[in-house]
Amino acid sequence: MSSDTEQVPASAPEAAAAVLDALNATDSNGTEALNATAKFVATPEGTALAYGSLVFMALLPIFFGALRSVSCSKSKNTSDMPETITSRDAARFPIIASCTLFGLYLFFKVFSQEYINLLLSVYFFGLGVLALSHTMSPLMSRIFPESFPNKQYQLLFTQGSGESKEEIVNYEFDTKNLVCLLISSVVGVWYLLKKHWIANNLFGLAFALNGVELLHLNNVSTGCILLGGLFVYDVFWVFGTNVMVTVAKSFEAPIKLVFPQDLLEKGLEASNFAMLGLGDIVIPGIFIALLLRFDVSLKKNSRTYFYSSFLAYIFGLGLTIFVMHTFKHAQPALLYLVPACVGFPVVVALFKGELTEMFRYEETPPEHAAETKEETESEKKDQ
Repeated sequence: MSSDTEQVPASAPEAAAAVLDALNATDSNGTEALNATAKFVATPEGTALAYGSLVFMALLPIFFGALRSVSCSKSKNTSDMPETITSRDAARFPIIASCTLFGLYLFFKVFSQEYINLLLSVYFFGLGVLALSHTMSPLMSRIFPESFPNKQYQLLFTQGSGESKEEIVNYEFDTKNLVCLLISSVVGVWYLLKKHWIANNLFGLAFALNGVELLHLNNVSTGCILLGGLFVYDVFWVFGTNVMVTVAKSFEAPIKLVFPQDLLEKGLEASNFAMLGLGDIVIPGIFIALLLRFDVSLKKNSRTYFYSSFLAYIFGLGLTIFVMHTFKHAQPALLYLVPACVGFPVVVALFKGELTEMFRYEETPPEHAAETKEETESEKKDQ
């Protein structure tokens, strides 16, 4: 089973490639590799609990991330603005991801795995704290009473002076955000010191939710290009080489969800894990979130395409686990997830006679929408 505030960088597809290709790398091949070296034989109950928990955890960021992506697309706050992936970005993404994956493979072959993972731990500690803080923020806003003294702050970095002054960073936050940051830092220290699987999952869920929320496909065609490209990428690197298996075994970072198959025997100190890479959540998740926003644009008070793609994801992931468990061999999850997540909604659109409308749906990035609105208002004033 093969990226605020964790703030997604301006060139999201390129910057995210370094993470998302590794996300795909930590798929079932990581599970199989672990099970091959461990002498522990999981019980049927333990295996069922582990895989069931992974499926449940995978659904959480997709469902809530998609819901948050709807409000995120209308946000005027720069820290919450989504990063839009175009068809050109989608076409380049599998190539960038492949180069990054192979680069990681070479790094682990040439340099000490211990030092590389130490650097990765520090890097993902910072990202994880920001991602978890951003994820918790809406919840904290509801928990704190209205009487809570919530002060506003602004972090502003500029370059130059006078009329040539240019904003580099302009981030607004409040006391509640600082509380979230403090709690997230505690989880981060726990992960950094203990590498506990619960701390890993908290960071992993935060990364996945932020990815689904903040990475937006601009239309369905772009989604098909991205998923199709990564479909080939996943199949090639899992079945064609040992690169993905090697990276999955070597890469120690919270870019996967894990659940122990020996939890019933060893409790929280269990160590024989089944895993699911975040790429198998985020990649289909951003497509499912797009379909939810398409449902909203239809203004029919219906979520047909969202629910059909969501059920398709459950079916695809369940099929991946079934095949992997039956044949005892690593499976590229996107081999099953992509046809399901694309095929089910397309069949529904054909049945409802809305296929053309679905592929014509186009999202305008918030910043471009704001510029268009300002230009329209300016033209009206001139007239």
